[in-house]
Amino acid sequence: MIKALLDTNILVSGFASFKHPERPPSKILHAFRDGLFELVISEDILEEFQETLQDPYFKIRLSSEEISEVITLLSEETTVTPITIGVHGVATHPEDDLILAAAVSAKVNYLVTGDGPLLRKVGSSYQGVKLVTPNDFLKALEQQG
Repeated sequence: MIKALLDTNILVSGFASFKHPERPPSKILHAFRDGLFELVISEDILEEFQETLQDPYFKIRLSSEEISEVITLLSEETTVTPITIGVHGVATHPEDDLILAAAVSAKVNYLVTGDGPLLRKVGSSYQGVKLVTPNDFLKALEQQG
């Protein structure tokens, strides 16, 4: 089974638009709920995710109950991986190094991100992990069949 780590922006966008399954981040989360891939996160991603959902933009899109349900879902139904491999100065921002470190530590197949500067700087692969956009990840899931 495919193992994938979604960066925080993809997770937040996916949950904020979950009721609109035609949007790529939402499609990815629906695929996760359908068991098409194993979703991996780290404590750092979960923490950043929770902080991001406190932004007024998301508070008007998700109720407190929905936010609580989403956090429970991520905590209980994903694989929360410890960061065991350090990554420093590879990405465009230190928080992106943490995302890369989590992906490499968990030995995921894909790191799904919409971060153009990260994709341009790191490229399409880092230490065995493919870096892909949401649309490219959806194509990979379709090819898996």
